[in-house]
Amino acid sequence: MLRSARAGLIVLTAINLLNYLDRYVVAALVSTLTAAPPIGLGLSAAQSGWLASGFIIVYLLTAPWFGALADRRSRPRLIAVGVVIWAITTAAGALAGGFATLLAARSLVGVGEAAYGTAAPAMLADLYPLARRGRIYAVFYAAIPLGAAIGFAIGGLAEQTFGWRAAFLVAAAPGVGLAGLAWALADPPRGASDPGSVVAAHAGAAMRTAWRDYVRLFSQRDYALDVLGYAAYTFALGALAFWAPDFLQQVHHLSKIDSTVTFGATLAITGLIGTLLGGWLADHVRARRTRADVWVCALSMLLAFPFVLLVIRADAAAVYMPALIVAELLLFVSTGPINAAIINSVAVDERAKAMAASIVAIHVLGDVPSPPLVGWIADRSSLRDAMLLIAVAVLVSGLLWLFGALRPGAAEKNHHDEHR
Repeated sequence: MLRSARAGLIVLTAINLLNYLDRYVVAALVSTLTAAPPIGLGLSAAQSGWLASGFIIVYLLTAPWFGALADRRSRPRLIAVGVVIWAITTAAGALAGGFATLLAARSLVGVGEAAYGTAAPAMLADLYPLARRGRIYAVFYAAIPLGAAIGFAIGGLAEQTFGWRAAFLVAAAPGVGLAGLAWALADPPRGASDPGSVVAAHAGAAMRTAWRDYVRLFSQRDYALDVLGYAAYTFALGALAFWAPDFLQQVHHLSKIDSTVTFGATLAITGLIGTLLGGWLADHVRARRTRADVWVCALSMLLAFPFVLLVIRADAAAVYMPALIVAELLLFVSTGPINAAIINSVAVDERAKAMAASIVAIHVLGDVPSPPLVGWIADRSSLRDAMLLIAVAVLVSGLLWLFGALRPGAAEKNHHDEHR
């Protein structure tokens, strides 16, 4: 039995890295999957986009059920079962004979990841006290850009060496070992690291969330603007992450290896630097400006907009590659501050509902429709023209957040006054 908090952090972070590796390995295979058989499956661009969206739809549908289970059952065992499910369904992608079977396999990955995604953050909160959670979650979420980058690289390298089917097998292989480690973790008592946790746990068990609570949340100006801006941001980032390798191959004529490894490497580096920089900037600005988190998000997105345009429209590598690095860096600046802004925009007793509603909204309005929509436009025009939709989403996100930062609501003003 692995009982230490550090063991829990290491295992859960490793699983989170595999989580994002698995999500993005398919993006490295798009150009091959769209090729005619026997090389690929002859998918259209829109069908390729649905491989990403199908997973997210299933994830959203099953996450509430797994969340309820995680409140009552052993979280390490629930996580272990989830990892096994997604390892099996990821490997099943290697057996796909067409769009329907590949879509089914990729969508069912969402079942396994829902089991993990709902239980792991709560388990970490019970392993570490409040004073250390900021640093702990920073480590945990640093796995997002790293996992995505490794997914691009593994997908490209495995496909180039052994064929596209092997890429799914390579992505699935670590799941078995990580599932065993997750099963061996000790499950800390709920609320173990929080004062008054017993009372809070009983109160929470008696609560029943009504739909009118969510309607009321979105009637709050700051919260609604934060989440809508976050949805536009997720729309842009989801489409960019999925289509960028294929864009680099089609438009800029990079090889499969060069496009996946180049984009993956820049994603990892800019993701780490941008995420840390965004948190530091928000903390630095907070003492002097109301809605500091949203100011950082708004300015980073507005600054990113011209660089995203350069990536799409420029032809010279000396222009589009530096622009890609700067654009990714600025986009990742918003990762931490926007979640802090959402928490600060609502009352203390509404924070759990606020985060749950925002997760659903940003996926339903963001990275569920964006990959297939870009693919649909590409089928009727060109991928370069379709990618302009990403630039529009970046601009919309920045403008929504700017509007929210310029005229903060009462909740954030009170938060700022208390901080001072």
